Amino acid sequence: MVDVGEIAPDFTLLSDESKQVSLRDYIGKEVVLYFCPKDGTPGCTRETQGFRDLADEFRVENAVIIGVSKDSVKSHQKFRDKHNLPFTLLSDPEGRF
Repeated sequence: MVDVGEIAPDFTLLSDESKQVSLRDYIGKEVVLYFCPKDGTPGCTRETQGFRDLADEFRVENAVIIGVSKDSVKSHQKFRDKHNLPFTLLSDPEGRF
């Protein structure tokens, strides 16, 4: 478990673009990691839309937003497209993170 403000351990997961993404890819940037239980659930949707709506403000601060859930890459692609998300969603099907 990682607390707010704590440095997260490196990990590599598949993205909504079917590419392997590692946390170390973002060295030098602030990374906002958020976790959702499932794409399309009311809480996950509201949280994700909130980050989407503030994405430009995070970008100005050199911060990258990354969403993580157990959903498949295909599910993330549909969710990303439906909600016009400008950031990466990572698939963690085994719930390791």
